[in-house]
Amino acid sequence: MHEPDSAVRGERVLVDGAFTRCAVHIAGGLITAITPWGAVPDGCPVLDAGQRAVIPGLVDTHVHVNEPGRTEWEGFATATRAAAQGGITTLVDMPLNSVPPTTTARALAEKRAAAEGHISVDVGFWGGVIPGNSGDLLSLVDAGVCGFKAFLIDSGVPEFPPASADDCQKAMAILADTRCPLLFHAELTDPIVRAASQISGLDPRRYATYLASRPAAAEDQAIALVIALARQSGGLAHIVHHASADALALLEAARADGVAITAETCPHYLFFAAEDIADGATPFKCAPPIREGENRERLWTGLQSGVLDMVVSDHSPCAPGPKLLEGGDFLAAWGGIASLGLSLCVTWTEARGRDVPLAQVCEWMAEAPARLAGLGHKKGRIAAGLDADLVIFDPDIESEIRSQDLGFRHPISPYAGERLFGRVDTTLLRGEVIYQHGNPRPAPARGDLLSRS
Repeated sequence: MHEPDSAVRGERVLVDGAFTRCAVHIAGGLITAITPWGAVPDGCPVLDAGQRAVIPGLVDTHVHVNEPGRTEWEGFATATRAAAQGGITTLVDMPLNSVPPTTTARALAEKRAAAEGHISVDVGFWGGVIPGNSGDLLSLVDAGVCGFKAFLIDSGVPEFPPASADDCQKAMAILADTRCPLLFHAELTDPIVRAASQISGLDPRRYATYLASRPAAAEDQAIALVIALARQSGGLAHIVHHASADALALLEAARADGVAITAETCPHYLFFAAEDIADGATPFKCAPPIREGENRERLWTGLQSGVLDMVVSDHSPCAPGPKLLEGGDFLAAWGGIASLGLSLCVTWTEARGRDVPLAQVCEWMAEAPARLAGLGHKKGRIAAGLDADLVIFDPDIESEIRSQDLGFRHPISPYAGERLFGRVDTTLLRGEVIYQHGNPRPAPARGDLLSRS
């Protein structure tokens, strides 16, 4: 066993799905051993968590960083700083909203160059599937993307047009031998077009109007299509930001039939309810939309039963202007919820009220996303041989979210003013402290650029 450079120990360290009293030995940025609490060599620097929980660094596989091209909306420096504050030590950047989008190896190189030297946490990248770029997919795999993302509906930006079913089928066939997943924004256009005629003349400031404009049928039918594509191709499919509880039965049946499909949901779908969203409150707008409280409870059931695999942020920020904060027009405002760094406390607040243990939350927010991105060999767990990405978390502290404390570029978030349980006290990336609560210093730029295993 290597002599450690340092150690983290505590009364409650999450190892193999259970909290135990132990010490985590660290050398060269890796976890070298898990030992009894007192088995630390004399003179070894020790960070003692006491009664606070020591959990693995979270892995957020759904983040829109927007750089280069829309850096005024967000950027690698601000996004990764916010991630570190929230106990996220790895994020994976979505391929759209940047200019150029990550649909070629050359565009990926531009994005990596923009991130190099400016990231506080480790960063991986998704590639994009759009019409006409099937010839670029394997070069993106060779360049290290974690997988790919496709939209089945207008993405909101012209640089990233929606892919047809044929485009996706071709992509899945090309990717079948790479084991890279294809992630889907699963909404179809036709149900939304039909809904548009039914909301004509309704007040666009009412959240109920926006909710009616994005019916659950758009998501349900898209998920049925993705299941069919995955069944036919044998490839790996993943549903991002799953919001419609009606489609959970489709996922459950597909898996029982051997279809390789996984799904994520997001903290805002698990925390908010449509009935509680005020008119004109456009920071709540996202797509698919936040649905009713009854739908939220069924999503929690889907998580606890294993139909939904993970919880990630879908941090999708913008500058204040496109949110139309003063006019409050839900139909015209940019759709996307800014929340990077809040996911753990939001999810934990709801989980503890349902008697869901913290260990399960960590499975949803660290281990499962790491597997999806092909990073499970180094991220998502506290185990010998993995990166020493650790978080000291106090699950019992309750505090109010203040806009001025948010680390992302524009502190506009529907969580401002909410009271949440849990506080990240310390975040370590490969054994080095990158965030400490109450320390005014910004997170150091110590992150690495990652490639899929």
